[in-house]
Amino acid sequence: MKTYLVTGGAGFIGSNFIHYMFEKYDKDIRIINVDALTYAGNLENLKEVSSRDNYTFVKADICDKDAISKIFEENDIDHVVHFAAESHVDRSIRNPEVFVQTNVLGTAVMLNCAKASWELEGGGFKEGKKFLHVSTDEVYGSLPEDGGYFYETSPYEPHSPYSASKASSDMLVKAYMDTYKFPANITNCSNNYGPYQFPEKLIPLIINNALNGKKLPVYGDGKNVRDWLYVRDHAKAIDMVIQKGRLFETYNVGGHNEKQNIEIVNIILETLQEMLPDSDPRKANVTKDLITYVEDRKGHDRRYAIAPDKIKAEVGWEPETMFKEGIRLTIKWYFEHEDWMKNVTSGDYQNYYRTMYEAS
Repeated sequence: MKTYLVTGGAGFIGSNFIHYMFEKYDKDIRIINVDALTYAGNLENLKEVSSRDNYTFVKADICDKDAISKIFEENDIDHVVHFAAESHVDRSIRNPEVFVQTNVLGTAVMLNCAKASWELEGGGFKEGKKFLHVSTDEVYGSLPEDGGYFYETSPYEPHSPYSASKASSDMLVKAYMDTYKFPANITNCSNNYGPYQFPEKLIPLIINNALNGKKLPVYGDGKNVRDWLYVRDHAKAIDMVIQKGRLFETYNVGGHNEKQNIEIVNIILETLQEMLPDSDPRKANVTKDLITYVEDRKGHDRRYAIAPDKIKAEVGWEPETMFKEGIRLTIKWYFEHEDWMKNVTSGDYQNYYRTMYEAS
């Protein structure tokens, strides 16, 4: 039985990965989930797996070397899947030092603890160990509107404190692979969407606001382009890189779903209109009149697009869920989990939302 240490497993992508892994491997794996349960970490995301004998939750900060070392000392960890990170660009602009602390120092702690646990006395590392560092396409900066793609060889050019902190963590992992031959891979993914996504992100924000008849904030002219990846496809890619990816390699994970932000907003409104029954009073709320253009984000990259050629050629993965299907699955999930949305949008989130959008 392989033991996975998943950091940030109570967050959006991490929790979807844990669900995917248990659906695929059931009792053949063990997962230890380490999460500090900050604003975006939510154990409700994992209530269906919480009673499993092969699942353990540990509340800990990845910057806490003693706590992380203890996990490695008490368990024979085969694979680390490192999701834990501060991830929202707007928050990074307001509090960049928090992002440096978690994303850079936290990654260094994880690397050092795994290295200490996996090293052999005579040199090298124990057979079969792997550290998978989950990163973002934002480290590459911005692409021209008229074409081009991010490849694994694209130079790093981060433009926000968030992307700079992720680029720094990527470089740390690369340095450990080069210096120590530390067994690792890096994946850089495009924008994820799907169940359990915290509603400060575009898609759940628009869904939630539209259903409640609230303004739909759109940065700038709304024509910034992102490549959208359904989160379950991403979970599958990570699993396949763990199993088949060549050590020391980076793999870009893209969705082949490039769309302008304003297109996303309009598609969500149209899909909500289709999916809501006429008897639902919220249907009257869903109108393009809610679209409100707000001051553009500082350092807002114009376009991201990933070429997933390498991961397809070497690992055999490619995206399976086109946006039209994925957005319906996502909206359906939010319809079925209204209590989840109410819980995560209460309290501190309301204060944050007013600060970020209502004053714009």
